[in-house]
Order: sequence, then structure tokens, then C-alpha cells
Amino acid sequence: RPTIWWPREETPTTATDPGLEELKIINCHKACLVCCLVRCMLNIWGVMLFIRLSWIVGQAGIGLAVLVIAMATVVTTITGLSTSAIATNGFVRGGGAYYLISRSLGPEFGGAIGLIFAFANAVAVAMYVVGFAETVVELLKEHNLIMLDQMNDIRIIGAITIVVLLGISVAGMEWEAKAQIVLLVILLVAIVDFIIGTFIPFESKKSKGFFGYQGEIFYENFGPDFREEETFFSVFAIFFPAATGILAGANISGDLADPQLAIPKGTLLAILITTVVYMGIAVSVGACVVRDATGSINDTFVGELTNCTTAACKLNFDFSSCEKGGCPYGLMNNFQVMSMVSGFAPLISAGIFSATLSSALASLVSAPKIFQALCKDNIYPGFLMFAKGYGKNNEPLRGYLLTFLIALGFILIAELNVIAPIISNFFLASYALINFSVFHASLAKSPGWRPAFKYYNMWVSLVGAILCCIVMFVINWWAALLTYVIVLGLYIYVTYKKPDVNWGSSTQALTYLNALQHAVRLTGVEDHVKNFRPQCLVMSGAPSSRPALLHLVHAFTKNVGLMICGHIHMGPRRQAMKELSTDLPRYQRWLIKNKMKAFYAPVHAEDLRDGAQYLMQAAGLGRMKPNTLVLGFKKDWQSADMNDVDTYINLLHDAFDFQYGVVVIRLREGLDISHLQGQDPKGPALNMADQKLLDASSQFQKKQGKNNIDVWWLFDDGGLTLLIPYLLTTKKKWKDCRIRVFIGGKINRIDHDRRAMATLLSKFRIDFSDIMVLGDINTKPKKENIAAFEEMIEPFRLHEDDKEQDVADKMKEDEPWRITDNEIELYKTKSQRQIRLNELLKEHSSTANLIVMSLPVARKSAVSSALYMAWIEALSKDLPPILLVRGNHQSVLTFYS
Repeated sequence: RPTIWWPREETPTTATDPGLEELKIINCHKACLVCCLVRCMLNIWGVMLFIRLSWIVGQAGIGLAVLVIAMATVVTTITGLSTSAIATNGFVRGGGAYYLISRSLGPEFGGAIGLIFAFANAVAVAMYVVGFAETVVELLKEHNLIMLDQMNDIRIIGAITIVVLLGISVAGMEWEAKAQIVLLVILLVAIVDFIIGTFIPFESKKSKGFFGYQGEIFYENFGPDFREEETFFSVFAIFFPAATGILAGANISGDLADPQLAIPKGTLLAILITTVVYMGIAVSVGACVVRDATGSINDTFVGELTNCTTAACKLNFDFSSCEKGGCPYGLMNNFQVMSMVSGFAPLISAGIFSATLSSALASLVSAPKIFQALCKDNIYPGFLMFAKGYGKNNEPLRGYLLTFLIALGFILIAELNVIAPIISNFFLASYALINFSVFHASLAKSPGWRPAFKYYNMWVSLVGAILCCIVMFVINWWAALLTYVIVLGLYIYVTYKKPDVNWGSSTQALTYLNALQHAVRLTGVEDHVKNFRPQCLVMSGAPSSRPALLHLVHAFTKNVGLMICGHIHMGPRRQAMKELSTDLPRYQRWLIKNKMKAFYAPVHAEDLRDGAQYLMQAAGLGRMKPNTLVLGFKKDWQSADMNDVDTYINLLHDAFDFQYGVVVIRLREGLDISHLQGQDPKGPALNMADQKLLDASSQFQKKQGKNNIDVWWLFDDGGLTLLIPYLLTTKKKWKDCRIRVFIGGKINRIDHDRRAMATLLSKFRIDFSDIMVLGDINTKPKKENIAAFEEMIEPFRLHEDDKEQDVADKMKEDEPWRITDNEIELYKTKSQRQIRLNELLKEHSSTANLIVMSLPVARKSAVSSALYMAWIEALSKDLPPILLVRGNHQSVLTFYS
């Protein structure tokens, strides 16, 4: 019985207080939550809060600005709920959004979004640093300390800033975490400073457009006033990066002691707090500051202006000169409105520095960690060098350097309004996939999908994913298309490379669910000749031991029918069970590696016949069940134990009993290369026979060229003998081959028989290059060939006429495979027919790439095993690869549509 291990209870220090260990855990959880909350808030309260929100209110008006914030919040809240669901569905390691998506949707989507999200974070560093540099340059302008010009000064200050930030990041998480707390305190003080400032309208600030809370200003600023080709969606595109900080906590999931607790609470609480602050500041600044102001105290007036109806006029200021443009102040013109409104302007500057630097620092830490996690998974082998970490915290120093170079390149653009929309698209693509991950996992109904966070809904997540995609197009349609193309390209690359990872993704779960539902649905559908397809149970043994057999069968079953590789383990049960458990994954991997769409089915049985019967009865699922038994020709039958030969022949009879068709494949060189596997390629050279066998084992992997597939249709078995060669010619490697059809006929009816067969093939819609009617098929074979056949069967004859009756009877009972004199006489004509067919095959088909021929069938218990094997030997020896086919006499071809 399994042992159940329960967590050990800690002894409390007192009867009422929790134990010291529990206190440590509680304190650790609180620290995790605070860390996640702080990081998210600092990222969301980024550059947009202090130096773009007032401009957004000026362009869109208070109403639409609040709508912009609300739209962004809807997207981020849905994504936050989805993130929380994924984050609480098991242990979250480092890698943030990449880890969440890759472990949910699999390496294809995870690898694509991992690169994009790491790049987006690197570009975000540039956005925040440019915001910081803008503020510094504004302060320098006030004191006439410009170095070159405004644009180049932003570049210089930005470059210096990112070098300093890189130094802090490389110093380690401890320094970075301490810096974040200090920056948050400064940021909160700056926000409070602004709020206090809105209630203190100094007279000197009125000329710059600040009048305190005024109903006239609120009313005037409520509606939009888009200028300079700005629109609602272009303004939304510039604001949206402010909302991208919601994954800041998830991005450091590897550094959190309890990410399952910290990420949901920290992320959602951060969204709530920051949204309230954003909306509050948008309404406040819109109710206090006019859109345009000159900054000149001389624009005051006493009395009334007849043609002036603006809020400023009603408050005794004439800013009508701003209608021509060029005014430096007001919501539309001054990015430093919050500094001007605040009670103590230096605190706002400190807040801007805090907001921009903290966000830049968080992104500078996030991007390398995401990239490191991606590289460790080895999805893109070319990036493996970036997986290496240094120091006790495994810091991704190479990733830091790469992020630094990317960010520096975008800092040189030096325009915040250009950088922001680029980031928006990449982040929205990430959010779309996070939301889709939750929908996909819920849809798959995998028992492994059971998040501790319950406040999510699969349909809300789907709406969130669609919303993200729509917003991407609305922001910038060509950038959205480019993002989709990049994601699709990376997805296709990873799908093609098939990295050796198994994360139990929802893609696997949904694939299983779809397969199960379709398999069940298929059981309610009756078989129909139009839907017949060869579903092959291949008696391959270990798949790697008979590659030619599998490649040939795969050529006509690929994307058409089922292929199951049967492997019968015999011998002691315990040893066989051990082999079964190790062989199953090994040989299924071999099939996948060799690009074979097939299943490996091992069974344990006392002997070969029992095992084959188990497989023929139990292999498959519902309608997805084999209908054709495929096996290689037993080349060594003349030297083998004849009981084994008897078992081999009985396999064919059993197949017919189970209503299976039968295909026997013979290669002149043989099929089994198991004795050649595992040899040292630098070892002794192979003998000629083994070298030919090895070459023959790969012949069906090559393009077959413009050669012939010769079909010898001697019996109407339902059409399987014709269907298999047709299916072969639909495949790329065989498409240039021509089908030649050979049939038996009478010498005086050759033209009639050819026309009849051509009509039949035309009705079956099977292309052929030629039809040959063999009028001499019933001619007696050459004497030397008859003599060779008699010599071959001589060791297996009973010769009962030369023995006493009781001795002959005893011998027949002990060795039922022996050929009796009566049998030879009774089946003389049939024996000679096989010899004659071999002569004709050598005459007409010796250069064919493949021969497909009707398999001669002997009545069960009427023909001895030795004689039947002699027939097949005589028929198929010294020929190109030959398929001896016999259907179960159910029609597999139809005239009708």
C-alpha cells in the first residue's frame, strides 16, 4: 500500500500564539505580496502619469480620457484575472509571462511570445528613460543649461541614465528591491503633493493656465479637442503602455517566495489602486487647467470681452492669441503641467524621476530574466549562450548586456510618442495570449487545470483575448500585422523544430479531447465503401529493426489511414513487462523522429500467434481499428523450426477469420536489420550481403523516379490490390511512378479483356499507363523450374507411400506441416501456376520499382504449411520488392460518387 505523507505539525511556542515557523511563513507571504504590489504599482505609475496624462486630457477631454483609462483597465483587469488563474495552477518558476504562456499553451506559442515579451520589456526601458530625460531637459531649459539641442540632450542624458541603471541591476536583486521601495515612497509623496497643489491656486500660476477647481474649466475640458492629426485611438496608443506594468510582479515570479499568493492579490490590487489614481488625476487636472495659456501676466483683463467665450475669459484671462498656436502652457502644450500645479514643484520632478527610473529598472530586470528562462528551455538553440547565470542569484549578465544595447538603440529615437505605440502592440500580443491560454485550458477540460484562484471565466478571457487583438489593429494596423507575422513565423519555426519538451500544455489536452470526441462520434457512423481506407496492423516487432517494411506501409497510409506497429514480447512475464514499459516511449519516439504517423502497440503473449490474435482483436479504438494485417515474408522458412512456420501460416488464416485483409511484403535482400544495429560505424566493414540489406532498408525513403508499379490483379479480392498502388502514387516520393496492370486472359480475347479492364479502371477513377492481358498465364512452366520446385519441397515431404501406415500417420500427427503425396498430386496445377507466374513476373516486371500482386490463398487445414510457403517462395523469389495482397472480399472501391 502507498504511504501517505502528511505535513509535520510545528509545535507552537504557546497555546495561543502561532509557532515561530508559521510566523516566518506569514511574514514571508506578506513580504511577497508587498513586493509584487510595489513592483506593479511602480510600473503602472510610470512615465505617463506625470508627463503625458495631462496632454491626454487636453486632447481627449475629461470624458474620453476617463474612457481611455477605463478601456485600458478592462483589458488589464481581464488579463490580471487570467494571469492569476494561471499563476495559481501550480508552482510558478522564473520567466514571468513567458513561463505562464509556455506552460499553458506549449513551447510553440510560449517561445514566440517569450521573445516578443522580452523585446517589449527592453524597449520599455527606453521609453521610461526617454521620459526621465525629457524632464531633465525641461529643467535644464528653465535654467538655460542646454548642452546641444533638446533632442540630442535627451539622447545624452538617456544614455548616461541607462548605464547607471545597468550598474544597479547587475549589483543584484537586493539592491534593486531596496531601490524600488525608496522610489515608491517618493512617488506617493509626489502624488500627494499634486493633490494638495490643486487646492492652492497661486495667482502667478493663472497665466500658465491653472485656476484651481472651476466648473467652467471642467465643462470646457470635458469634451475632446484633437489636434495635430491625433485621434481617440492614437491617444489610447500613447497611454496604453502605462497599463503594461501589470505583469511586473509575474515577471519576477522566480524571485517570489509564494508567487501563487502574491501574483493574484498584488496584481489586482495594483490595478485597482492605480486606476483610481489615474482617473482622479485626469479629472483633477481637467477641472483645474485650461488647454492653452500664454504664461504672460499681461493677458489679464478687467471687464468683459465681447467675442471671448472660453473658460479663461470668464476667469479674466485672454488667451485668444493661442488660437494661432505657439503657446507654451496649458494641457495641450506643456508636458510638465503636474509640476506647475503641485504645491512644491521639485517633489513632482522627484516623482517623475521616481516613476520613470523605477519602471525602467523593473523592465531592465524583467527582460533579461524572461530571456534567460526562454534560453534555458533551449527552444531556440542559437540563444543558448544567454541561459548562463552568474553568482548566487544566477543573474543573467549576458541578458542584461543585450537588453542594454536594445534599449540604447531605442533611446536614440528620443521621442516618447513614437516609442509608446511600438510597445503597446507587443504587450497587447502578450496579453492576448495570456487570456487565450486560460480560455484554451478551460476548454480542454484537463483534470490538471484546477487553479486555486476561482474568480475567472473562460468566456471573459476569450473576450479579453479578442479585445486585445482588436485594440492592436485600432492602435496601428500595420504594426499589428507585423506582430502577428512575427508570432506566426516563430510559432511555425518552433513547430517545425519540435523541441524535446513536455510541459503538459492545454494544446495537448485539447488535442486529446478533440480526438476523443471525434472517435466517439465516429462509432455511430456505419462503414461505407466510399470511406474505406487501409488501416494497417504491421507485425514489425521493434520498429527500428524493419525500417523498409514501415516506410513502405507508411507510404500508402500517411494522412490516409491508421498504422499500428505490433510488437509481441514473449518469454517470462516479469521481464516482458519491464521491456514493455521501456520500449513504449522509446519506439514511439523513434517513429516520431523518423516522421512516421503511426502508433506503437506492444503486447505480452505466450507465443507469436496468441500475441497476433490479441492485437487483431484489441488494437485500435472504435472505428479507428485495423482492417489489414501486414507482415514481412519469412525468408528463413526453409531452415527455421517448422513449428514457427506453422505459426506464421496460421497468422494469415487468423487474419481472414477476423475479416482482415492481408499484405505480405518481400524484399530480395530481406527486411530484418536488427543484427546490424548498434554496430560501430568505424568498425570492420560489412560483408556484401549485410551491405545490400542495409542499402535496401532505406530504399523507400528515396524519391522513386519515373518507374513502374506493376499490379498483377489475378483475383477479385474487393479491390485492395488496386487501391494500394493508387494511394502510393498520390504521395510525393511515388507520384512520378506509372501504374501498369497485368491480368490473366484468353489468347483469343486479349483486346476485349483489355478494353473491359480499362473501362473498369476508368470507372474506379484510377490512372494507369498500360494494361497487359497475359494469354499464356496457364502455360506449363519450364521443366528446370518445376525440378527446382520439387527439389525445394523434398525435405518437407512425408513420403507416406514408402512408410508403414501407422508410422506415416504418427509422423503426420507429430509434424502436420509435412507435405503428403496426395497433396502434391491434388495441388499440382496450383503449384505449377505459382512457378509459371514467377516466370512471367521475371519476364515483364523485373525492372519495376514495386510489384503488387494477388496473394494465393490455401484452404485452412487442407494445404500443409510447407507447401503453402513453397508456393509463396516459388511465386516471389528473385524479384523486385513485391506486395502480395489479398483483401477480405469486401469492396473497397466503388463506381459511385
